[in-house]
Amino acid sequence: MNRRIPVLIVAGFLGAGKTTLLNRLLRTRELRIGVVVNDFGAVNIDAMLVAGQVDAMVSLGNGCVCCAVDVEELDELFDRLAHPKQKIDVIVVEASGLAEPRNLIRMVVNSDNPRIRYGGLVEVVDAEHFQESRERHPELTSHVRLADLVVLNKADRVEAGALDALRAELSELTGQVPVYPTSHGRIDPGLLFDVPTRDPDRPRIGEQLSFDELLHDHTEHEHGEDCDGHCDHRHLHDGYDSVSFTSDVDLNPRELIALLEDPPSGLFRAKGVLAFAVPGDPRKFVLHMVGRHITLEPTRWARHEPRISNLVLIGSGLDGDSVTARLRATAHHATDPLDDHALLPVWRYVTGDDEDLVDSLDR
Repeated sequence: MNRRIPVLIVAGFLGAGKTTLLNRLLRTRELRIGVVVNDFGAVNIDAMLVAGQVDAMVSLGNGCVCCAVDVEELDELFDRLAHPKQKIDVIVVEASGLAEPRNLIRMVVNSDNPRIRYGGLVEVVDAEHFQESRERHPELTSHVRLADLVVLNKADRVEAGALDALRAELSELTGQVPVYPTSHGRIDPGLLFDVPTRDPDRPRIGEQLSFDELLHDHTEHEHGEDCDGHCDHRHLHDGYDSVSFTSDVDLNPRELIALLEDPPSGLFRAKGVLAFAVPGDPRKFVLHMVGRHITLEPTRWARHEPRISNLVLIGSGLDGDSVTARLRATAHHATDPLDDHALLPVWRYVTGDDEDLVDSLDR
C-alpha cells in the first residue's frame, strides 16, 4: 500500500508559541513539510517572503511548501500537497489562535483523500498565561481535552512549583494524554512523526539553502540572545520514550484492540504490523495510532516475509516495562483456535477504502 502522509494539526491560543514550534520543525533538514496556515496575517515564518494572498503556495528554501487557505478549502489543498510530485513527508496545519480544532480534526479524519491520514492534534499551551487565558476563554479547556499531545510551552517563564502544578492540572484534564513541557517551542520531530533518513550533505540541485544551512552558524540563546555556539542551554522538556515490541507468536485481536482502546499513560502514537491468531487468515494489518485515533490497514504479507508482529510505541513518560508486559499478554498461546469473529473489533478501525481492499484480497 502507498504510504499515507500524516496531517498534524497544531493549535493553541494566541501567543502560545505555535509558529515558534513550526519554525523549529521547518529547520529539520531531513523533512519536507507541507505547511498550511489558517491566517497569513498572524504568521511570521522565518526566512520567508509571502505575497499574502489566500491560496498562495510558496516554496521554502528547504523543499517545504507553505500555503494559506480558509478552512473550507482544506480538502482541495490536501489534494495538491499530497500529490506525489510534491514529495511531502508530513503536512502541518497551523490553526489560527481562535480556531475550533474539532472542526479541523473532522475535516482530516473524514477526508476522502487516500494519500493522507490523521497525524494528531498538538495543543500548544502557554505556561505563563494559560490560567488567565482560560478564564477569558473557557473553551480552551475543551480544546486541551481534544489533544493527542499537549506541549506546555514557555516553561522557563514560571517557577518549578507552579509548572508542576499546571502540568498536573493539565494531566487531570487530558487523562492519559502526554503533557510535554518545553521552552521556545523545542520538540523533537521524532515524537510527532517519522523523520526519513536522507544524506544531509548531499546538495539538492536547483534548490536554495535550507533553513538549517542558513542558520548553521547562528545559535539561539535560551532567552533569545545570540551566542557563539558554546552556550550551555538548559533543556526543560522531557525526552520522549520509545518502546519496541516483536512477537513471532500471533496476537489475539480482541486483547490487542482492548489495549489500544485503553492505551498506556503518556502514549502519543503507535505504528507497526500485526499478525493475528485467526487460522487461515492471510492478512497483515498495518497499524497507525495517534492519541485515541486508531486505523488498521489490511494487506498481504510480502513473499518470504516472516509472519512476525512488530510494534513501536512513542510517547512521553511511558513505563517501558509495563507497556512491554501488556503487549506480551496479547500473544495467543492458548491451544483453542480463534474464529473469524475474533476479528470483529479490528474491523471497527478499518476505513472504507481498506474494506475495499479486504474484498479484493478475499477474491
